[in-house]
Amino acid sequence: MRSTQRDGVPDSVVGRAFALLSAFGQGDRTLSFAELSRRTGIGKATAHRLLHQMAEWNVVEVSADGVRIGMGLFELGLLASRPFDLREAATPFLADLYRATGETVHLAVAEGLDVVYVQKLEGRNGPSMSSRVGGRMPAYCTGVGKALLAHAPDERVHAVLRQDLPRRTPRTVVARGLLERELGRVRETGIAVEYEESMMGISCVASPITAGGGHVVAAVSITGRANRIDIPRLAPAVRTTALGISRSLDDRFDRNDRALIWPRDRWR
Repeated sequence: MRSTQRDGVPDSVVGRAFALLSAFGQGDRTLSFAELSRRTGIGKATAHRLLHQMAEWNVVEVSADGVRIGMGLFELGLLASRPFDLREAATPFLADLYRATGETVHLAVAEGLDVVYVQKLEGRNGPSMSSRVGGRMPAYCTGVGKALLAHAPDERVHAVLRQDLPRRTPRTVVARGLLERELGRVRETGIAVEYEESMMGISCVASPITAGGGHVVAAVSITGRANRIDIPRLAPAVRTTALGISRSLDDRFDRNDRALIWPRDRWR
């Protein structure tokens, strides 16, 4: 939370409103006022007042069953040009990769010290995964995250390495020296690999996507069952897809003022 906080609760009205919205997690279609208050630490009366105000703008919907995210918030989300332009450029390449492999394909961008998935094509007969469009995962333990982190500014890499790195599975790389060496290999090869680090039974291979003179703006990956996915065979296909998307994005580059249509640094 970027706003000022007191005892973990944002002081500002805007901060509290965003805290309430951020309390919704994957699979949470409807939450009660009491549950939203519990998750955020915001008093019930304050939560009740803010949520009813947001309902007037259709940001949330309030009913006898509780509170759910409203269509107004979805419509605002569609105005976020960077993910939309990226998805538009990437869609045909992602579709080709999906058809060629039958595995789950992800497209992700950096946000803070995490990655956010902006597109997901569910693999045929693939494993169940917690990833979803709009969902977050830590950068250090995912293929797309490593592909992005390998090209992040030094201060952001150091910020990741300074924080506690929870061991999400027995195979999660949490030793900082090992992770640094792995990021170095990603920079050399253009390929990032995850072997059951974010979820047991799941492995993936990823590659960074560039735009505007080589600046890394996103990453693409293939994910499948760890005991079945052939990473050495699939890695060239993922790399080729990343290069194709990169060329497509370069074609959208504004050659008059040399400015990208999205911010250059999302590691903030």
